[in-house]
Amino acid sequence: MISNREEVTQLILSAKVRKGIKWGSVAETIGLSKEWTTAACLGQMTFDKEQAEKVGELFELSDEAIAWLQVTPYKGSLPTAVPTDPLLYRWYEIVSVYGSTIKELIHEEFGDGIMSAIDFSMDIEREEDPKGDRVNVVLSGKFLPYKTY
Repeated sequence: MISNREEVTQLILSAKVRKGIKWGSVAETIGLSKEWTTAACLGQMTFDKEQAEKVGELFELSDEAIAWLQVTPYKGSLPTAVPTDPLLYRWYEIVSVYGSTIKELIHEEFGDGIMSAIDFSMDIEREEDPKGDRVNVVLSGKFLPYKTY
């Protein structure tokens, strides 16, 4: 018996390692981006029935686990307020150092509002460089202005 979505994430990760599956292959199977698909497999997005069934087949999940993939998750997967994993900490560092700059430039260009993480896309690619390959991350979110009332 599965008691929460986190258990399904662990089943997926275990099967991924056991079967040598890449996230890009999972994304191809369901027909969505590797970024969104990975987030969903890690428990941060909701699969529809057809997507959940494809993921279930790929990772050999039970019907109960497939049902859990269709439950709206509690979002926010970091175990601590300040991440301790070095890769995640660097993202925290980027926001800590450049956050006010990002905010200032977005407000200057668009006005008072936010960048949506709901109407959002992300693309992560390897960028070859003779001095060492680079991580190229593009975040694209709809601008949502604050309204007056």
